[in-house]
Amino acid sequence: MARSSSGKSGSWEWSRTAQTRSGMLQAAREVFAEHGFAEASVADVVERAGSSVGSLYHHFGGKTELFLTLYEEHQAAHEEAAASSVALARQAGQRDPLELFIVGARAFLESSWERRDLVRLFMDGDGPPGFELMRRTRGRDWVRQNTILLGVGDDPMDRLTVAVLTTVIGEAGREVATSESREEAAEVVAAAIEIIRRFNTP
Repeated sequence: MARSSSGKSGSWEWSRTAQTRSGMLQAAREVFAEHGFAEASVADVVERAGSSVGSLYHHFGGKTELFLTLYEEHQAAHEEAAASSVALARQAGQRDPLELFIVGARAFLESSWERRDLVRLFMDGDGPPGFELMRRTRGRDWVRQNTILLGVGDDPMDRLTVAVLTTVIGEAGREVATSESREEAAEVVAAAIEIIRRFNTP
């Protein structure tokens, strides 16, 4: 009985900790989106989260770590949206690398609309020291992932092609995030897909 009680207590503690962390990230998302990194304060975040400064430092270490965690989770959500869509397309029998690339690109761009507040935040360049390096590193990783997905070689033309296509998707994501409506965003997505198809037409 004691073990059962302890297990329930541990589970409750974990759930409460996860809930606190999630609440802080949501509050940070709102505060950073409204004020930017430089102008936002820890006090703003904890007030919005209904938490305490001590709790924020316990979970994240400070404003910089909170911002970077928000960025990492945002990027992970983008990648998951694209990877899940590509996996479903493969299960449905799609084998053409370009079509799979387009499926992933579409999912990424649609996610950019759903998460447009964060896309706008992170594209503004208002972040802590080291953030730009993190973004560039992430960008290089994205190009490598797209190289694998497209199944191209390693000669200069192939590398440049993948880099250009990845840039098209990234810039389209920014345009989607700043669109005035879902309909306008959908037009941007369609235009980006058309550019990718034309670029790959012999």
